[in-house]
Amino acid sequence: MIKELQIRPFARPLLVWIAGIMLQTVFSCCTYSWVLLLLPVIILTIAGFALRGQEHFCYETRWLWGAVFFSLLLSFSIQKTAYSQFESSPEHPVSRLSCWAREEQQRLLEPIAKLNLTDEEKSVLATITVGYRQAMNREVRDRFSATGVAHILAVSGFHVAIVCGFLSFLLSFLPRNGLGKWLRYLLTIVLLWTFVAVTGFAASAVRAGLMLTLFLTGLLLGKLTERYNILAASAFCMLVYEPLYLFDIGFQLSYLAVFSILYFQPRMQRLIEIRNPFLLTPWRWITVTVSAQIGTTFLCLYYFGRFSTVFLLTNLPLTLLATLLVPVCLVWMLLPAGFPGAEWLQVVVEWLARRMLWIVDSFSRVPGAVFSFRFDFLTMLVAYGMLLFTLLYGRTGRSRYLFVALSLLLIILLVRLIGNLKLCGI
Repeated sequence: MIKELQIRPFARPLLVWIAGIMLQTVFSCCTYSWVLLLLPVIILTIAGFALRGQEHFCYETRWLWGAVFFSLLLSFSIQKTAYSQFESSPEHPVSRLSCWAREEQQRLLEPIAKLNLTDEEKSVLATITVGYRQAMNREVRDRFSATGVAHILAVSGFHVAIVCGFLSFLLSFLPRNGLGKWLRYLLTIVLLWTFVAVTGFAASAVRAGLMLTLFLTGLLLGKLTERYNILAASAFCMLVYEPLYLFDIGFQLSYLAVFSILYFQPRMQRLIEIRNPFLLTPWRWITVTVSAQIGTTFLCLYYFGRFSTVFLLTNLPLTLLATLLVPVCLVWMLLPAGFPGAEWLQVVVEWLARRMLWIVDSFSRVPGAVFSFRFDFLTMLVAYGMLLFTLLYGRTGRSRYLFVALSLLLIILLVRLIGNLKLCGI
């Protein structure tokens, strides 16, 4: 465990920062957190007198510096969380950046009103391109949720990755060395974050933007990038900026999905060796979809209380359509009126939007496409504990981990049984 944390240095400050957020949220200990600022002074003073005269004070007592760092970071986390709680009050004014983002979002939405689409199709298009969800009704959201593709409606890492890939394609004419390399990097980052801003700084979009920024920066500087460390670094940066992101559903689902994909997808892909390139891409999409589902199912059951049984059938075609629709629609919206070829792009946008909603409607009507039951908070924690011990058993082969996992599964089943008996009046 220590070795794993050493190669991922952002994991340690992230855990400390989350601890501070939880302490302030549960106990409101902001007033007493100033005591933590005195601890480093006390620790270093006592250590200085006790170890006076030793030649290697800094190295041999590095645990002291760890304690100092822990105290300072925990205190700053509590203070920043308290400040964010004050900022989130209704009296706090909206920032200029948020106002600019809303204005730009409304400006980009104007061309969508001119499309030959139904109101439902327009609302879906506005949601998946610029994150405008106000026009979408509950029935459409339920249909996307029933088919297991609700993540397409939320501007997430999927959308940011599409935009980043499209930008890389557009800027591929620039030289890969010298000034061209830096210019391509700067243009990609600026345009990428402009898209994140216009979509309203959704937690999942900010996470993807940070991860891609760190990854592209590492490539530019020729540094090796460790995937889990980038994930922890982006989470730490987000929570430093806004600690209350921790309680955002999009933040939780986004990080759980990415962590699950990073962990499960390579292992699942190795289960079946496929060399045919026409079969390899669909197999990769399937493993990514199943991996994300493993990590987010229990959290979705806690928040939404439903699980789609057709997600494997819908994710591949709808992901392909969205991959084409998002960049084509953004280009069409940014083109001036009367630009050559804009009419053809409009036809393509309308056709893709209609096909997407037709697939969702068709699969949402399938009998048994979704079944509903809700986890409470404790059951969700037990379920993730069961998953953790199952993974430990698979990694170590120790039977005690399997015993704990089966015991937790038994607890979940008993809780569900007791709940059903109460509903039946028994």
